[in-house]
Amino acid sequence: MSSLPPWLANLLPILILLGAISLVLARLPKVELGHTDAFRRRRFFNWFPLGMTYAFLYMGRYNLNEATSAMKGHTSNADFGTIFFWGTLVYGFAFLLNGPLTDRLGGRKTILLSAAGSSVANVLMGIVVYKVLTDGWQPPGGIVGTLSFLYAVNMYFQSFGAVSIVKVNASWFHVRERGQLGGVFGILISLGVYFAYDWSRFIAKAAPTYWVFFVPAAILAAFVVVDYFVIRDTPSHTGHPDFDTADASSGESQAGLGVWPVFKKMITNRTIIIILMVEFCSGFMRNAIMQWYPKFAKATGIADGFVAANWGMLLCVAGITGGMFAGVISDRVFDSRRGPVSAVLYAGMSVGAVATLFLLGSPALGWTVIFMSLCVIGVHGMLSGTASMDFGGKKNAGLAVGIIDGAVYAGTALQSLLLGRILPAGEVAKDPHNWGNWPLAMLPLSFAGLLLATKVWNARPQSKAAPASGASAVTQTVAAPKTGTGG
Repeated sequence: MSSLPPWLANLLPILILLGAISLVLARLPKVELGHTDAFRRRRFFNWFPLGMTYAFLYMGRYNLNEATSAMKGHTSNADFGTIFFWGTLVYGFAFLLNGPLTDRLGGRKTILLSAAGSSVANVLMGIVVYKVLTDGWQPPGGIVGTLSFLYAVNMYFQSFGAVSIVKVNASWFHVRERGQLGGVFGILISLGVYFAYDWSRFIAKAAPTYWVFFVPAAILAAFVVVDYFVIRDTPSHTGHPDFDTADASSGESQAGLGVWPVFKKMITNRTIIIILMVEFCSGFMRNAIMQWYPKFAKATGIADGFVAANWGMLLCVAGITGGMFAGVISDRVFDSRRGPVSAVLYAGMSVGAVATLFLLGSPALGWTVIFMSLCVIGVHGMLSGTASMDFGGKKNAGLAVGIIDGAVYAGTALQSLLLGRILPAGEVAKDPHNWGNWPLAMLPLSFAGLLLATKVWNARPQSKAAPASGASAVTQTVAAPKTGTGG
């Protein structure tokens, strides 16, 4: 592939992998739930643009990393950390508002709001960078203060993304189909990471830095138009009949409790609490790997190595593989339970974290952390993308994924504060063996995630239509709270 343009050389493995996965999925026996071919086609045209919008939201989120790196003399790594911190803080807390809001408004309206708001915020950040770089302008409060505010605005709108995609898909997919849907969720995350890292780097090299903001803004604006005409909240809005998805909302009447009682019931539900703790570990692990390996590679002089130079592409390939592996074995091997596959993947992360301790000076380190990325994206797709639907039910999917993703970003915030303080800097950072605190910080979280995932090994949502006494000695069913919010 050396004769191909760099962007195509990176994209080609992803396209080949997606083609291979499509072929394998097409050969698997279908889960027969009575869906017509016309329904399946309409469902594809509903979730595909929704999913691609989510992927490009990632590009409009993590483009900040590449933009601040390209603005030499104007922003430092510490400045990036400050801007990213405020955005992450807003993102995490916004779920408490935006989860219930999505249940009330519906995912279609909120994905439009997300894409439009993020597009405008990226345009404003691009304008600030344009004026700073071309006119030498000093914005009020300095460039760090201004970008922190605008990035926080961006992240508020970004927080609607995952909530919206789960909310919409909860009405279109039966519990028995959602494992593979969780795999697709992992693919979308992975494509978004690829767009954010590799496409943003390509843009920064080929054009002035402010285009790193303008390009995703333009793409998101285009998807606002597409989504408006194509996406619908439920099958009945497209002329197809709604159906019982067999999740925690199944059998509920429309009347029910308000948001606060539902919130209290969900956070006192043992299964939801354990999933929250697992996803806290996932947030820590995902960003400890994704954000810090490139910094390790740059500090130790291996940034031109294959893994570091193709980080976005390899993360994408790993995430796609992990997401689909998790989804397929969840539905096909573990009978649509999400706990077992999460435990298997956390076991892989734990092995990887132990191996990392001994591989800091080895070329094998890069491939080890890629394997760990495969595992953590698979877990995130299973829990945030799928279990949130199952245990929240289609009525409460927005609130459920909001709470769960809030835990993910609490873990992200912890790793940002912790690793920023304990990892080496300056001359000391050039020796890879001085980075031992990095895997040491990941070890307890990986083992905690493994232990917690085993605690929900047999957990399944219990619909209101099924009697509580129907739970067998082997399968632990978990009733989620009633609610009258959303739809």
